[in-house]
Amino acid sequence: MADVVLFHHVQGLTDGVRALADDIAIAGHTVHTPDLFEGRVHRSIERGLEAARETGSEVLTQRGLDAAADISARSTEPGLVYAGISFGVGIAQRLAQTTPGAQGALLLESCFPASEFGGWPDGLPGQVHGMLGDEFFAEDLPSAQALADGSGHVQLHLYEGGTHLFSDPSLDSYHPQAYAQMLGRVLAFLGGL
Repeated sequence: MADVVLFHHVQGLTDGVRALADDIAIAGHTVHTPDLFEGRVHRSIERGLEAARETGSEVLTQRGLDAAADISARSTEPGLVYAGISFGVGIAQRLAQTTPGAQGALLLESCFPASEFGGWPDGLPGQVHGMLGDEFFAEDLPSAQALADGSGHVQLHLYEGGTHLFSDPSLDSYHPQAYAQMLGRVLAFLGGL
């Protein structure tokens, strides 16, 4: 079973992020959900972005790196799977690409160019999930496509719809059908590690 670190989106560690973690854990995996905003949950993406700017991206990133290091030190698994939703993908992707022994990457609703973190490691498995009509993910789609085409070990899954944060059951943007498809693919990925 996999040991997963799931980094939340810019609205914070919502009940929906916790629900996704629980849905993954039901399959027997261990899922850790570091709280980068230290208990604060934001009503909108815009308010979350404002709070992120106020705190500073360096501070938030360091909180994520520190949390992952602590989890790794306590883990009994040979390596961690790094997962992120939107805003959290930056930290998850960085860790997956730069941590020796990383087991995989789950990039939900965002993707950075692999070159931003030094290139995709040979053999590192991963998945990218995003909605075709999501204006935020549209900016990341070329990077996601390039990663899937170039690595040989990353799957790109696209869903019909136009909302961002479709993977959070506690938000109005939640898309049950896409979520169910995504969850099935995530569990199959984790089960194959």
